[in-house]
Amino acid sequence: MRLRIAVASAFIVALAAAQAQAAGRCAVTDPTGTPLNLRAAPNGRILATLSNRQTVQFLDQVYDDRGRPWALVRMAGGGGTGVRGYVYREFVSCY
Repeated sequence: MRLRIAVASAFIVALAAAQAQAAGRCAVTDPTGTPLNLRAAPNGRILATLSNRQTVQFLDQVYDDRGRPWALVRMAGGGGTGVRGYVYREFVSCY
């Protein structure tokens, strides 16, 4: 019985995280404490920098040639007209 409850709880948490990501509610959570680079492409030219806890809209996820995850995000602001670019996916948390 406890195992069923644990599995059901894990499923609910995973589902909620997936829904948050689908809705695009995310924030920068870079553990290095330095600004996160917003790039034109994975490992590409830097367009801007993002501060920790800055809100971004999650749009898509891609992988670079080494298999590392990158998120396509839009900077918050101006009625959704913010700058779009790629950030290393491990430094963005969706809730």
